[in-house]
Amino acid sequence: MEYHNPVLLHLSIDGLAIKPDGVYVDVTFGGGGHSKEILNRLGPNGKLFAFDQDEDALANTIDDSRFTLINENFRFIKRFLRFYGIRNVDGILADLGVSSHQFDVAERGFSSRFDADLDMRMSQKNELNAFDVVNQYDETNLKRIFSEYGELSTAAGLARVIIEAREINSIKNTEQLKSAISRFLPAHKSHKVLAQIYQAIRIEVNQEMEVLKEFLEQSLEILKPEGRLSIISYHSLEDRLVKRFMKNGLFEGEPERDFFGNFSVPFSSVGKLIVPDFNEIKVNNRARSAKLRIAEKK
Repeated sequence: MEYHNPVLLHLSIDGLAIKPDGVYVDVTFGGGGHSKEILNRLGPNGKLFAFDQDEDALANTIDDSRFTLINENFRFIKRFLRFYGIRNVDGILADLGVSSHQFDVAERGFSSRFDADLDMRMSQKNELNAFDVVNQYDETNLKRIFSEYGELSTAAGLARVIIEAREINSIKNTEQLKSAISRFLPAHKSHKVLAQIYQAIRIEVNQEMEVLKEFLEQSLEILKPEGRLSIISYHSLEDRLVKRFMKNGLFEGEPERDFFGNFSVPFSSVGKLIVPDFNEIKVNNRARSAKLRIAEKK
């Protein structure tokens, strides 16, 4: 399996402040690039657990007695770590979004570059796929996902033309979807609009926002005091959730004040927002939208 260079490799692992005998979790294993770097910095008594729900990632497992790969969604991080007798860890890394491998395998249906069946499942065990969303969701829900997850001002129109097109024939693949929504694909920015549409459908199929929230809440329980959270995100929806949770431990509202009137928050930020430099983007185009945030549990 061809997996591309891991994004912000050294900076994201630096952010974990690896202890040689610590216990760490890479919740987005993929090609194993970040995991290998964590193992390089661990001593003989350190442990690394990795999660990936994509069956393709199992081919990249690392032959190391300190390493355990768990073929599950990281929304279940707490449950599966406890299965292995782990209740607290020293650091957690997440490289969110779709892997380069998933984008590049045409039949997975993640990229509008290929004429492929509508799928977009990060795990083939998931029942819901992109075909179901496009062909079975009502107009209200289609409008919702295009507006919330695609941040498209044309959400209502897109939902309507999809409903109209599928009344004639099911929309089964990329070309049929492009044809149905062609009036909303201006020549000068059709790739950008398609990317937003695909992002919206993919997020819905994989419940990415719900998964991220569940993971962040569990990370707070699992991390030891002074444990580190290092998260790379690729679009504003993810980054806003991560930023807000690291700032005050909540997704909405304000944290409670303590006896002295100060806000009581569970994390302290480590440094400022980190983005890739020109050289990394030149080598790895996927890095162009990456944002790295690091926080330490108090």
